[in-house]
Amino acid sequence: MTKSSIRPALVTRVLPDSIAAEIGFEPGDQLVSINNVRPRDLIDYQFLCADEVLELEVLDAKGKTHRLEIEKDYDEDLGLEFDTALFDGLIQCNNRCPFCFIDQKPPGMRDTLYLKDDDYRLSFLYGSYLTLTNLPPKEWERIEQMRLSPLYVSVHATEPDVRIRLLKNDRAAQILNQLKWFQERRLQIHAQVVVCPGINDGEHLEKTLRDLAEFGGGEIPAVASVAVVPVGLTRFRPPEDELIPVSPEKAREVMAQVRGLQAEFRRSLGSAFAGLADEWFLLAGEELPTAKEYEEYPQIDNGVGLIRLFLDRFSEAANRLLPAEVSPPRRLTWVVGNAVGKAFQPLVERLNRVTGLEVQLVTLSSHFWGQDISVTGVLTGEDLLRGLQGKDLGDGILLPTVMLKHGETRFLDNVTVAELGQKLKTAVIPVTGEEELMLACLELSDSKME
Repeated sequence: MTKSSIRPALVTRVLPDSIAAEIGFEPGDQLVSINNVRPRDLIDYQFLCADEVLELEVLDAKGKTHRLEIEKDYDEDLGLEFDTALFDGLIQCNNRCPFCFIDQKPPGMRDTLYLKDDDYRLSFLYGSYLTLTNLPPKEWERIEQMRLSPLYVSVHATEPDVRIRLLKNDRAAQILNQLKWFQERRLQIHAQVVVCPGINDGEHLEKTLRDLAEFGGGEIPAVASVAVVPVGLTRFRPPEDELIPVSPEKAREVMAQVRGLQAEFRRSLGSAFAGLADEWFLLAGEELPTAKEYEEYPQIDNGVGLIRLFLDRFSEAANRLLPAEVSPPRRLTWVVGNAVGKAFQPLVERLNRVTGLEVQLVTLSSHFWGQDISVTGVLTGEDLLRGLQGKDLGDGILLPTVMLKHGETRFLDNVTVAELGQKLKTAVIPVTGEEELMLACLELSDSKME
């Protein structure tokens, strides 16, 4: 990596009362180097900033260069946020997985939605999944030297021919040797298996989970957990992709298979090890497991136990936050994907026990993606307009922010929250998590607590 390929890190936010605020950093400034080293990414930045004495080279918004010396406590944060975690560019994916969501998008969407990353740094920082097929030796060395663990790895299959078939990349065959590499260095991964009926299910799925379990023991297991996820398909996928949607029957079959292996793993590893994503239960029409069965929720960001955790947190927060009544009365519409409608119905009933509060739950499928059953996160602005126009939406729409691009008010199809509200002639209230949902229901009301 040459210095010329590493661009300065663009500051987008300076945290109040931070060191950076005290010395005069402003959004728009660019951090060029720390102790004469240009950081490649947020990992380098955090590592370099751990020192007690820092020499910074900064380019301000007017193009003037400043050299600053800072003395601080060891590991004390400067208080800067940047426009990206990667200052030297994204490591892009060279696989051609037929189930890749990016390849199942229509043309004409914003450019960033077509970027296919396979970057170990985003895996380490944010838990995104990579395949390990795109890493040159120097990046493997960096993972080892900086102890970048755990990483999140899309395994899908451990049999070389099956994994090559799925990733369309001959380097995919190296997965077991790569897992041994992690094991020898006492580094960890969390694994993902996207089940594609007719390709890596059945005996192949059993072989994959058993192979991964071989790395699941010891004081520092190389494979800490596995998420088993059903393939998600859209109407834009290539016609030659040979993929089959997961039916309710297939969902029940996979669930029975994984549950049987979980019982074995609990005896041999002391853990269920492999977790079923929530979608399996929704597709099969079965009740979600209890919180205990999810252990410490190691794959929560991959949808393994996400709904159960939300339900349990909602119940706890409801006892703490919801009043006996609200005044003036309010009527609101809560919009979610139809996959979670049954699971969320008790939550609506609990909200409606508050006198003066009326919440209707509207469950939608995604016509945009061509799905009959949809999780909340894939719903687009077009889907909401199609599903909500002409309905009595009350005083506002409770909109889960999982539908929106992170940090923005824009849906996957580029419709904005403001545009949605204008077309529906209704206030749209983005909410993140169960507490924000409840507080939005109580907003602007005088509450009488029980």
